Amino acid sequence: MDSQQKIKQLIDFRQEARIGGGEKRIDKQHEQGKYTARERIEMLLDEGSFEETDMFVTHRCTEFGMEKTKFLGDGVVTGHGTIDGRIVYVYAQDFTVFGGSLSETYAKKICKIMDQAMKVGAPIIGINDSGGARIQEGVNSLAGYAEIFQRNIMASGVVPQISAIFGPCAGGAVYSPALTDVVIMSDKTSYMFVTGPKVTKTVTGENISTEDLGGATMHATKSGVAHFRADDENEGIMLIRKTLEFLPQNNLEDPVITRCADPIDRLDDDLNEIIPDNPNQAYDVKDIIYTIVDNDDFLEFHRHYAKNIVVGFAKFNGRPVGIVANQPNFLAGVLDIEASRKAARFVRLCDAFNVPIVTLVDVPGFLPGSHQEYGGIIIHGAKLLFAYGEATVPKITITLRKSYGGAHDVMSSKQLRGDYNYAWPSAQIAVMGSKGAIEILEGKKIRSIENPDERKEYIKTKEDEYLNNFANPYQAAKYGYIDDVIEPRNTRFRIIRALQTLATKKDSNPPKKHSNMPL
Repeated sequence: MDSQQKIKQLIDFRQEARIGGGEKRIDKQHEQGKYTARERIEMLLDEGSFEETDMFVTHRCTEFGMEKTKFLGDGVVTGHGTIDGRIVYVYAQDFTVFGGSLSETYAKKICKIMDQAMKVGAPIIGINDSGGARIQEGVNSLAGYAEIFQRNIMASGVVPQISAIFGPCAGGAVYSPALTDVVIMSDKTSYMFVTGPKVTKTVTGENISTEDLGGATMHATKSGVAHFRADDENEGIMLIRKTLEFLPQNNLEDPVITRCADPIDRLDDDLNEIIPDNPNQAYDVKDIIYTIVDNDDFLEFHRHYAKNIVVGFAKFNGRPVGIVANQPNFLAGVLDIEASRKAARFVRLCDAFNVPIVTLVDVPGFLPGSHQEYGGIIIHGAKLLFAYGEATVPKITITLRKSYGGAHDVMSSKQLRGDYNYAWPSAQIAVMGSKGAIEILEGKKIRSIENPDERKEYIKTKEDEYLNNFANPYQAAKYGYIDDVIEPRNTRFRIIRALQTLATKKDSNPPKKHSNMPL
């Protein structure tokens, strides 16, 4: 074979690898509203930046007649490229080859690029679309999953890991995305579950559809497994790129600061009127977030899950931050099991990758009731407390209105190493609300007043007295627990000034193998 023939052979092999399982299977993928693995990578990465590795790998299985059918690449496309000029490593499972099922060699391809990403300190993006383990390979396939899981664990908190679920992801396969930082699912075309509807019906008798058991809507609203539910794959890929705007390449770098045309000293007079005079009246904390951040741009995580707390990324004067905010518009902004888990996970993501945390507080306390206590609200609430106390990144807290009891401590209080703790004049910082406090402090006197009108008037007088004397920011400010009481319209400027000041902050935790956080 001469050199021209060898080159032609190479070109032919590349063409064979690029069509995966063949045109018929590609057409079927498109009919289901899904892109192919290579199309997804092309959409994700900067044009012309993809460098593929292991294009010619094939499986080694000789059982069940598998030696008769081999595809170049063996069902997963791996390599590296750039997103906005930044190096990322990526793998995309190819459903057109053996249903995207994972083999020993397939796993080795993924592990290879994960190892390289760790060496160079670059994000890892996994696009999942797979029928699960390749049954014909038995324990070798299971070992391949475990090798990937181990690398997910080692990479956790070292390089950002993002998982996109654009098709099936079931059985043991679900644990790799679960170990990563961000999970994105496409609506109606993806699902995740440990055991499917058929096994569920056999074991439990429960009749349930694939969508209801593990679809994107379920995981975005009920389980909290999915951070984002994308309408389609195009939006899912956009969300991957958008998320990386706020994260650094690795844990030793800071997020990229971009140029910002939004004025630092922009005054927002609407904020001075946004808190209702009635302390029990709701408002939307997102109205505050969109007002104070750069260019009304806020990337909300878990939008449909635990809506009583809002988390997500934004920028202040071009500097990426994580925002955690109680949401009075839903369950009065109370902390419950789901909200505590959601916020704790997000705080730890920010701290792992050097993203400052801005906390907006309006919390009446923890949700009472047997359901919460039986579900372990103590341990789940402690997760958020632990996450804030452990975090060493710059932490800025703004108390907007209520900050009561243990929830006050949990929400990035000064005693949890809050760097700058500000309050609006509307802030009510106390052990509890006025109604509960007066019932305890004045209960005996109230019960002694026989006339209902007099009793009602006495209660109102005492509640007003409590609000004026105790449920305000100045009591906390007297002790230095609040650094300053600020005018709401100046909030953006004060946050930006604080972030500039804290840019060189150095803080650390005691040397240890690892903490034992309340899981």
